[in-house]
This record gives sequence, structure tokens and C-alpha cells, in this order.
Amino acid sequence: MPKVTVPDHGSFEVEAGTKLALALEDNGINILHRCGGKAKCTTCRVEVIEGNFGPLADIEKEAFTNKGVEEDLRLSCQCRVNEDVTVLPKMTVESSGLDAGPRPAE
Repeated sequence: MPKVTVPDHGSFEVEAGTKLALALEDNGINILHRCGGKAKCTTCRVEVIEGNFGPLADIEKEAFTNKGVEEDLRLSCQCRVNEDVTVLPKMTVESSGLDAGPRPAE
């Protein structure tokens, strides 16, 4: 099983193919996903410190362009965990004061 590490939060194993946003949320990281995982709001973005999620998907490129976000980040609602990764969520419930938003679909 792949391992997800979040600085200052620790590490946890997830089933291969798990959507990163769900893996984070299910393990106590209150990442935002204000659009419910539709790649529209970019609030679930993460910095990938180690590991790989493959090439940036077209839906991520479009969302980043529309929102003016740097393309060196990834949308956790669009990434699936298939290998060990270390990620740093950019927006959380605690850092923003917002509620997380609707839970993304599996």
C-alpha cells in the first residue's frame, strides 16, 4: 500500500488508486474541496514535495489557467495515490476559516 506523508501531520497508508483529497480528509487533514472535486475552485491544491502523480491532467491545466495558479501544484481531487508521496496542502479548513465543501466522489 502506498504511503502519504504530510509535513507536520505524519504519514499514513492508503489503498492504491485512492483519490488524494479523500486520502487526506480520511486521515485528519482538513483540505478544502469547495467545488466537490470538480476541478473548478483549485482549493484542494497541494505542493508535491516527493513522489509523482504523472503528468498534469488537462482539467488541472485549465483550472490553474482560469484561476491564475502556478502549474507546479496539483489538484488533490484529480490525483490518485499509486506510490509513496509527500504533499503539502495549500488550503485547509484551519488556515482559511472556511468549511471544506462537498466531499469529492470516489
